[in-house]
Amino acid sequence: MVESFYATLKTELLVNAHPYPTRQEVRSAIFEYVEGCYNRARRHSTLGYLSPAEFERRATESTGGIY
Repeated sequence: MVESFYATLKTELLVNAHPYPTRQEVRSAIFEYVEGCYNRARRHSTLGYLSPAEFERRATESTGGIY
């Protein structure tokens, strides 16, 4: 799973990106990608091809708010 994540990260964020002058800029870009896109919007096969946000919303609805 980790190898798959790193491959996705390199493909979607780092390969075609502009050069980052500092490590802090790289860290910020990775954080924004992971929190903004990968964890919230990107569909995951292990979640039935739902985004984590959608999966959690459905789980919360189906359990009456107890999740």
